[in-house]
Amino acid sequence: MRISVVTVCRNAAATIGRALESFFQQDHPRKELVVVDGASTDKTLEVVQAFASPELKVISEPDRGLYDAMNKGLGLFAGEAVGFLNADDRFHDPSALSAIAASLERADLCYGDLDVVSDGRRVVRRWRSTLWRKGGFLRGWMPPHPTFYCRRQVVEQVGRFDLRYRLAADYDFMLRALELGAFQPARVQRVLIDMGDGGLSTAGVRARIRHNLEALDSRRRWLGVGPVDYALFAKPLGKVAQFVVAGGRAANRATSLR
Repeated sequence: MRISVVTVCRNAAATIGRALESFFQQDHPRKELVVVDGASTDKTLEVVQAFASPELKVISEPDRGLYDAMNKGLGLFAGEAVGFLNADDRFHDPSALSAIAASLERADLCYGDLDVVSDGRRVVRRWRSTLWRKGGFLRGWMPPHPTFYCRRQVVEQVGRFDLRYRLAADYDFMLRALELGAFQPARVQRVLIDMGDGGLSTAGVRARIRHNLEALDSRRRWLGVGPVDYALFAKPLGKVAQFVVAGGRAANRATSLR
């Protein structure tokens, strides 16, 4: 199975090299990297083009923001399945894509575990996914989007990221795929991604509030909830344990979203 990985970026010269390096270190033999650059004005393109490879496809042009760029990636990928690697994230180890491909041999979409890291490798949060059950989004459940990969037919049926959402279009896409679709999901029970701390949806209290309100709007549209629902409180509260677990382990081992 050929897996396409889409990386969107703008002025990411400081971090994108590590992200791309982690892609090219993957031992899965059939892979493709699509870089969608938003007309960077720093040295991002120089860093990207240094990875000259037949597995690499690059476009650079102005866009209307993160999810517009991600939609461009969905229109460009050539693989049988696709997922996203943020410019400040990296694959946890060289076998991550192989684990994803193995899961997609028996499922339509998959997701796994994620570590949020700061200063390169220091883990500040551990997001451990749980088994999805119908209605999970109503109970505050969601998978970590950087670990979410799906077959082409999922994209064709679910559609694109909804640009009305500035921070939660990925949440909305996954909700539509899991709660409205009839797709078979698989949970990959291992860490797939090291996510850089301080992403768009977690950059301060206002961003977190906006993300949760946008997620509520998605549930109102697709699941028919009221102005306030259980998930509005359960979703952010569910993140507390992720920080507690990370802190406890960091005290014993200084190693290596919302």
